[in-house]
Amino acid sequence: MTIRPLFDKVVVKQTNTEEKTKSGFILPTSAQEKQQTATVVAVGPGGIIDGKEITMQVKPGDVVLYAKYSGSDFKVDGQEFTIIRQSDILAIVE
Repeated sequence: MTIRPLFDKVVVKQTNTEEKTKSGFILPTSAQEKQQTATVVAVGPGGIIDGKEITMQVKPGDVVLYAKYSGSDFKVDGQEFTIIRQSDILAIVE
């Protein structure tokens, strides 16, 4: 199944990172804060939204930083995705 976002929405998948404490313990994913770095999976077409022309600035494969409490989390075919607005993306990591 594929996800095709609408308007200015962007589908991202969290980058998996193990986080260690200073003493060397590995924290399980459930104990970590929500990651703010993700890989773009799909991008909506943009267009006129709220009377403004929106041109999409990201493309699939980009690694992005996004606002901490933005987006909605979904599980599709056993994989977790987050759908956010392009305006919630703060930067592209190069």
